[in-house]
Amino acid sequence: MRGRVNQFPMQPDTALRLGLAAGSYFRTGNRRHRVVIGKDTRLSGYIYENALTAGLCATGIDVFLVGPLPTPAIAFLTANMRADFGIVISASHNPSHDNGIKFFDAQGFKLQDRVEDIISDMVIDSSWEWDYPAPDKVGRAFKIDDAPGRYIVSIKNSFPSNLTLDGLRVVLDCANGANYKVAPMALKELGADVVVMNAEPTGLNINYQCGSLFPEAVADKVRETRADIGLALDGDADRLIVVDECGETLDGDQLMAICALDLLEKSALPNSLLVSTVMSNMALEVFMREHGGRLIRTQVGDRYVAEAMREHGAALGGEQSGHLIFMDYGTTGDGLLAALQLLRIMREKNKPISELAKLLRLFPQTLINISVKNKRPFEEIPEILAVKDAAESELHGRGRVLLRYSGTEPLARIMVEGEDDMQVERLALMIAETIKHVLG
Repeated sequence: MRGRVNQFPMQPDTALRLGLAAGSYFRTGNRRHRVVIGKDTRLSGYIYENALTAGLCATGIDVFLVGPLPTPAIAFLTANMRADFGIVISASHNPSHDNGIKFFDAQGFKLQDRVEDIISDMVIDSSWEWDYPAPDKVGRAFKIDDAPGRYIVSIKNSFPSNLTLDGLRVVLDCANGANYKVAPMALKELGADVVVMNAEPTGLNINYQCGSLFPEAVADKVRETRADIGLALDGDADRLIVVDECGETLDGDQLMAICALDLLEKSALPNSLLVSTVMSNMALEVFMREHGGRLIRTQVGDRYVAEAMREHGAALGGEQSGHLIFMDYGTTGDGLLAALQLLRIMREKNKPISELAKLLRLFPQTLINISVKNKRPFEEIPEILAVKDAAESELHGRGRVLLRYSGTEPLARIMVEGEDDMQVERLALMIAETIKHVLG
């Protein structure tokens, strides 16, 4: 769940009930159960950390508190510490007045929808009767001081032992978020000359005009310091946006192309398969096909990418927004892990990131959001289907149209991409006008 602090659902009593519900769901049999709880640097993290801990301990769960750490670190620690589940208190790239709570299972994967629905129903049902254990069976809470070191060792193990980052200057924007200590330390231990930005969290400055949503600041610093690469993380550090040595921003599709080709060349991409979402640029699909691979698309969300990767045995997946999953090393998006894989490729190929990025020429893409009064299925509206079909026919198979609704706002999202930017913009506006007329 995610929302504004002290407004439903992000209220302490709801978090307490969530702790009770999660504890009741995961507790089976008479053995001791354990959960790892981490958070980002938001001031409000203390509220939910304590409320969740109270609910979990009341149901007999032992709680391991690891403090501010990246979301992927909690996924790793959950499995590494043999916990029954993990919890992250974070609103990712949102501003500090928001917060959220998300779960991992014992293997470090995000919970399936059906499990989340069961726990949610318990929270919402005000008449639910909790199965409290006896007084001598309640849980304990422990602070784990060495958690950052465990994660750093794990993340460095993804980088070849015969390589270092000596001589590379890296600009790193930590977004005043969860990776403000771990990421600079890991990069420095590997030998990089790290120019650190926004690593002084106050509890209120997370993501504020910095991080992955504001790569311009990194670009300026890269040019100023003549760095080899710029890395911009978001608040919970599961996302990465890269800036090349010239100050140009690369998105997740370009990063996936670089990493996929590297793995293809090493015969290390199982089934020559890359998994991404419906939002990835069509150029990535063409790129994979031209290099003997293939792309499978999922709905938006790195959890769905991870589910498809597990289903199809894929090693690499991600999102255009910068979530990259390397299943050989982690179970969820990890900005620092993705950065180390890119730095490894730069080292092994002895090429600057700008040259590697030329592998993929993105098709022009236009995104338009239209306010709607209701969210009728598009396939039930003949006028919208007709204009969509007309646009796709004009693109002649060298582009595509994607229509979807926002999951949280009354918005219809229109995406059109193709090889001609003027054509793409014209077709997107044509579809937007139709949707506005029918649903606005």
